[in-house]
Formats: sequence, structure tokens, C-alpha cells
Amino acid sequence: MRLTRDQVGQISRRIVRGLIKDELITADDPEKTIDLIVQVFTEDLAAEDKLNDEVREILQGHADEISRGMVNYQEVFRKVKAKLARDRKMVI
Repeated sequence: MRLTRDQVGQISRRIVRGLIKDELITADDPEKTIDLIVQVFTEDLAAEDKLNDEVREILQGHADEISRGMVNYQEVFRKVKAKLARDRKMVI
């Protein structure tokens, strides 16, 4: 699922405010902390987008089999993505 920049900001605000409210963290500048969380989310989403692009490129080599219905594109996509993520020690 893709998140918009606004959604990432809202989620980040909720996380930071919740942690502060529950006294699990302290932050002299909560907005700076929120910005850092936004950056982490954004970088992670960008890494997953890059991984998806790589999987699509790999599957282009098997377009004939996929178009003939010999394999299910979504299933193969998930498997290739999971393998690449495991090899790169990514959590998706």
C-alpha cells in the first residue's frame, strides 16, 4: 500500500505524540523528531519502490511465460520480491 506524504506525516505525528504522552520518550523539539520519523518512513518506502522496480525488470525476462498464463504474475512477483528482500536483509 502506498502512503501519501500527508499520511506519512500524520502517522509520524501520532507516533511521536503517543510516545511523548505515554512518557516513553522526551523531545525538546517534537517537530524535529516528527521530521526524522517522516524521513525514515520516506526512505523505507523509496527502498521498497526500488525493489518493486527491480522485480518488474527481472520478470520482463519471463514475459512470454506470464502472458501465456504458464505462471501467475502476482504470485511470482511476491516470491521474487520476498527473495530479494531476504537477500538484502530488508523487512517488507
